[in-house]
Amino acid sequence: MNLDPDLQGELHDLYRHLHAHPELSHQEHETAALIEQRMTSLGYDTQRCGGTGVTAVLANGDGPVVAFRADTDGLPVAEDSGVDYASAARGTLPDGSDVPVMHACGHDTHITCAIGAATLLAQDRQAWAGTVVFVFQPAEETGSGADAMIADGLWDRVPHPEVVYGQHVWPGLAGTVQLSCGPAMAVADAWRVTVHGRGGHGSRPEDTIDPIVLTAYMIVRIQGIVAREVAAQSAAVITVGTIRAGLKENIIPATSEFTLNVRTLDEQVRDRVLTSLRRVLQGEAAVSGAPAPVIEELYTFPLLVNDPDAATEVIAVLGAELGPEQVSLVPAKMGSEDFGHLPEAAGVPGVFWFFGGMSQARLDAPEPVPANHSPQFAPDLEPTLSTGVLAAYAMLRHRLPITTP
Repeated sequence: MNLDPDLQGELHDLYRHLHAHPELSHQEHETAALIEQRMTSLGYDTQRCGGTGVTAVLANGDGPVVAFRADTDGLPVAEDSGVDYASAARGTLPDGSDVPVMHACGHDTHITCAIGAATLLAQDRQAWAGTVVFVFQPAEETGSGADAMIADGLWDRVPHPEVVYGQHVWPGLAGTVQLSCGPAMAVADAWRVTVHGRGGHGSRPEDTIDPIVLTAYMIVRIQGIVAREVAAQSAAVITVGTIRAGLKENIIPATSEFTLNVRTLDEQVRDRVLTSLRRVLQGEAAVSGAPAPVIEELYTFPLLVNDPDAATEVIAVLGAELGPEQVSLVPAKMGSEDFGHLPEAAGVPGVFWFFGGMSQARLDAPEPVPANHSPQFAPDLEPTLSTGVLAAYAMLRHRLPITTP
């Protein structure tokens, strides 16, 4: 199946608009309004859920209920992609910081593909029966959007699905789909660590406990947890993403702060890494004669597990739609997603797959291909968008029985 050229053109325009107008997590007001307008015009019943989340339901006679999720938020990233529809948007973080905003993770692609699939379903109502539920979820980037919709009664406010699907663009070959059976994306734990020392003059370090030096020791030491405490057959990643300390070069501050992110694919490995992290952080402070650091748990993304039977079905259906050589099984990714909360809360299977966004020429170029969250991340429009639309449409139609006109 190929997309109608007119629909393809409309989706390209929609994508460019969304890309140029990103909004931060839980601030997706204009995005939500645009989604409501588009889905209502197609005949879907829409409502807000979880603040800036939107549900869109199309009931088309008796039959199964199937749900599809697309995330909607952007990131605090200054775009440097060079495309003529690049974002110049700005937003305000919860701490009041004014920041540039970019769809650096492809959520604009996800919205566009969901609306494209919704359009095909609305145009082809004589060929299927049942109910489709589109979930346009805010705040995936903060790991709080799925929970916000669930807390707002998501599965009580829309028909209860028998399966939930989702997809994500990534820097793979455009036109292809990749997915995992079983564990598919990692647990992510984020911490803020406040290191307490004793401040003083830079010329008299002997009178102080330097929290910057202590922080440096902590950061170097915790990398040894993965290297020496996690089995080689297992997987774990510890990343320190921010460090903040001091106001002037000749003053040793009293405190330092850093944030870290831990990715694991197994609960036992996760428990060991987090336990070791606390031990190392507290131990380094004790060795330096400093008080114990204050550890604040910021958020946790769940382990995303694809239902094996449902994932096997996805492989077969998308292989038939796109070509078997275009669909492949891949190992779990160390990235994280809060998609898994949605099927878990509904008590039904869920499957989440990836579709490529880069041409072969870009993949073959000597320069590294920009990945998600990069300021240069800009998927090729085609066949990326058509692949995402057709993959979503094929799975939804497969779950909805075909009726004879």
